[in-house]
Amino acid sequence: MKKFPVLETKNLILRQLTEDDANDVFNYFSKDDVFKYYNLNKFTKLKQAERLIKHFNKQFFYSKHIRWGISLKKNNKIIGSCGYHHCDFNVLQKFDYKAEIGYELTPEYWRKGIMTEALKEIIKYGFKELKLNRIEALIIPENIASRKLVEKVGFIEEGLLKEYRFENNIFNDYCIYAILKKNIKIK
Repeated sequence: MKKFPVLETKNLILRQLTEDDANDVFNYFSKDDVFKYYNLNKFTKLKQAERLIKHFNKQFFYSKHIRWGISLKKNNKIIGSCGYHHCDFNVLQKFDYKAEIGYELTPEYWRKGIMTEALKEIIKYGFKELKLNRIEALIIPENIASRKLVEKVGFIEEGLLKEYRFENNIFNDYCIYAILKKNIKIK
C-alpha cells in the first residue's frame, strides 16, 4: 500500500489519523469505559495520543497494519478508530491471507450503529482490496457488546482461547471470532 485509503460510508469518513486529531483521540482514550476491555492504560496526557497516532502511521508506512480514524461526515471529528493488525501486508499474499480486526469508539456514540457501519466498510475493503480470505476478532468473553457487534456484521464464534494474552499482569481468555470471504457477499 502506497497511499492511505480513505473510505466513505453514508455517515462516516474513515481516514488516516493526523497530529491534528490528537485531542479527539485523547478524549476517548482517557475514558474508563473505553479501557475496560482494552490492552492499554487509560491516557492521562495528550502526548500519549500523539505517540499513538505516530505509531499507527508508522505501522501503515511499513505495511504492518492499517488503522482508520472514524470521523463523522458532518464535522470531520474523530470519534474512534478501527482497522487491521497482527499482519504484514508486505507478505500477506505469500502467507496466510488473514488479519485481525480491532476498534474502539467514544462512549457517547455507542449503540448508534456507527461501529457497525465502519466495520462493514473495512471488512469489504479487507476482502476486496487486501485480498484477505479470513478476518479474525479476539474479544474478552465478558465484553458482550463487542461480541454482539461482530456477530451482527457476520463473524462466527469459533472457540475460546484460554489464557491467550498476558495483559495488565494477568492472563486473559479470548473468544475467537472469524469471518471468511466465501461466507459474505461483497458489493
